[in-house]
Amino acid sequence: MTLLLALGLTAPGTTPAASAVQTAATPLTVSQAIGQQNGSTQTVRGYVVGQPTATNTVVTSGFPNDYALAIADTAGQTSTSQMLYVQIPSAFRSQWGLRTNPSLVGKRIDVTGSLASYFAHPGMTGTSAFALAGGTTDPPPGGGSPYDSTYYAPAIGKTGTALKASLHDIIDGNATLSYSQVWEALKDTDQDPNNSANVIELYTGRSIPKSSNGGSTGNWNREHVWAQSRGGFDTSAGPGTDLHHLRPEDVTVNSTRGNKDFDLGGSSVSGCGGCYTDSNSFEPRNAVKGDVARMLFYMAVRYEGGDGWNDLEMSSTVGSSSSMIGDLEVLLAWNDQDPVDAFEMRRNDRIYTAWQGNRNPFIDHPEWADAIW
Repeated sequence: MTLLLALGLTAPGTTPAASAVQTAATPLTVSQAIGQQNGSTQTVRGYVVGQPTATNTVVTSGFPNDYALAIADTAGQTSTSQMLYVQIPSAFRSQWGLRTNPSLVGKRIDVTGSLASYFAHPGMTGTSAFALAGGTTDPPPGGGSPYDSTYYAPAIGKTGTALKASLHDIIDGNATLSYSQVWEALKDTDQDPNNSANVIELYTGRSIPKSSNGGSTGNWNREHVWAQSRGGFDTSAGPGTDLHHLRPEDVTVNSTRGNKDFDLGGSSVSGCGGCYTDSNSFEPRNAVKGDVARMLFYMAVRYEGGDGWNDLEMSSTVGSSSSMIGDLEVLLAWNDQDPVDAFEMRRNDRIYTAWQGNRNPFIDHPEWADAIW
């Protein structure tokens, strides 16, 4: 059904009114639509950024119903003044409502309807068609990112060491957090999309109350995916508090992972379905293998030894020396096998817009890992 929607076709058993028909004309941008609130029928293209619940309020998780969504010209937009509020008629709610389909956040869509105020805000009412817009913020290998012409402009077209150096210059100089601030940041970046009171643990995948953080059995704590002892850093502001590799994790499972490399195989990890470990390596569940790889790639590019911290590098083996983590070949495979998803993209956006001011390039461009290593 999703493919039919993307192609603008009508699925068997549906009426044209309930199908996702795209118009032949070039869609308006959200900015253009905001400036044309004249009641005309138009198609508008934008990224789903949340659900409007009031004139100046758009929620990004814990969606209360399937009645409306907000779109913007960039996936990371947080200003409601730059959003178009879209009414979702009943015929479309099962497929396009955010309570039922929270993974739509970050997707780029085309919507057709009347440009008219909604929630006393620039919007679209009487919506008659929805469709995926031929691309999402989950970038395919070789695909683009909304940030290519701005944030990543100096890196576009480069490969190898030149690409690595350019990306370092782009993501270096980020704002730094204290280790206590990391608690609050993770409650935002790793929030359960289906329960705003919870976070999702990285390795276990368990949804756990944000308030259950600490050091006791059953709590979640702050997992350094690039282990502190493998990077020569502590928890003072710097790599030890960099959100791009810090994730909530069950206290016991975090201890089991310890400072091991990442590789395949071993014995099953209690309380962590799909996880395995042996004397020198840890294998996470399939759904986050790519997440782990992309976090490590980020660290190896961000920390190059020029700002008082060690030069972090990827290793082709497990059990390597300090400041290196592997197995690189396995991690490159995980990057391909587990593509970027909506949760990972939202996390990247939140770190960029609300906490550190820098992005993980390998979430926006997974193919850059192969271009460097």
